[in-house]
Amino acid sequence: MRNHFHLKTLVVAIATLSIASVTNAAGLDRSGQDVTAFFQDGTYAEAVYTYIDADVSGYDSSNNNNSTNDYTRGDKTGDIAEAYDFFRYGVKADINDTFSVGVLYDEPFGAAAEYTQSNFVASESLGGSVGELVADGVDGQTAGAIATAEATGAGENTNVEVRSQSLTGMLGMKFGANKNFQVYGGPVAQRIQAETKLRGLAYGPASGYTSTSNPDMDYGYIAGVAYYKPEIALKAALTYRSEIEHNVDIAESYPLRSIISGGALSANQKSNYEITTPKSVNFDFQTGINPTTLATAKVRWVPWSDFVITPPLYNEVSKANYGPDGLNLVEYDDDQWQVELGLAKRVAPALAISGTVGWDSGAGDPTTSLGPVDGYYSVGLGAKYNFTENWAVSAGGKYLWFGDAQGSLPTDKIVADFQDNDGFIAGLKVSYQAK
Repeated sequence: MRNHFHLKTLVVAIATLSIASVTNAAGLDRSGQDVTAFFQDGTYAEAVYTYIDADVSGYDSSNNNNSTNDYTRGDKTGDIAEAYDFFRYGVKADINDTFSVGVLYDEPFGAAAEYTQSNFVASESLGGSVGELVADGVDGQTAGAIATAEATGAGENTNVEVRSQSLTGMLGMKFGANKNFQVYGGPVAQRIQAETKLRGLAYGPASGYTSTSNPDMDYGYIAGVAYYKPEIALKAALTYRSEIEHNVDIAESYPLRSIISGGALSANQKSNYEITTPKSVNFDFQTGINPTTLATAKVRWVPWSDFVITPPLYNEVSKANYGPDGLNLVEYDDDQWQVELGLAKRVAPALAISGTVGWDSGAGDPTTSLGPVDGYYSVGLGAKYNFTENWAVSAGGKYLWFGDAQGSLPTDKIVADFQDNDGFIAGLKVSYQAK
């Protein structure tokens, strides 16, 4: 006899997984662009807060010769990962048994890192040591430029901050004899901004570089297909998000440009450039195992190998030594794959608990010195409590073991080594559901 699970007995467990599924992934990925709020039954709304605290520390390189890529362990970098938080909201409603509408808000991409010690901090004393730089094999002109940049920005730290916001409108249509299939899609509005400061001997002649990218709003789309089998609480959805091309106004300062030109060229420039945030594919799956237990799986793919940040002034100055194409400020070697498996169990009429295990491939090693982590393994726990028939609160956490990575410059020079790092994520969700 075929098993039929009453959805009402599983409803407490169904939504508890997502609170423990918050992410800290490859590249600039942050929220995982979760769309599962749209697949909830009836009228549904949620508000989710996520807090990320990672410990990412390692050693800089004592090799300050920019013509060689050899890594030599130097001083401790300290913890470079800044605490990071963001919100996610979702609202979904059924117009009838065929059509559904929804609006989702999240903060999909971001970064927050700062070096407070080692060769990633500008030092006046180092800035005056032209002789030491020359002794390390740095040519006289470059050594002088580094020294001047160091002295000018003495005490300043290397740091980067990237923030984004995304608003997604969704329309879904169910079809088939039993309305088991659904197609959905809609427009996506995305806003992004960034600030970067490169300081210290680690960046050689690029020390002193600063950029501020003004907020830019641009648009893409989402599309997908889903399959439902309510009698066993089965839902499977494949979701595609398009890349979004931003035309960003940027203000840059690059002391080397003015120093090398003897003041003929300005160190400052305002211009416009393109940043294309990557497309992605998410697969979300859940099924009832028995009347009180739910199994889930999530798979995410993001082609970070296609993503670059190429500020105009930074690129222009780099062409003098690195050919007609110059350098990108940020780039990645590999695409990201992320997998998470979970179980949720209703342990009381109004209470469910859940657990997850996860893996993220990272986006390559070596990677940018502004985010030196190569993927992770994770375990997570979550709980959901329905304090009324319609209202619920969920809480969850995840512990992550980060993959070891070396931090490199756009020139491929290895400037740092990061090992044995970890972090945790905590989330809180309030949800409403009426059927």
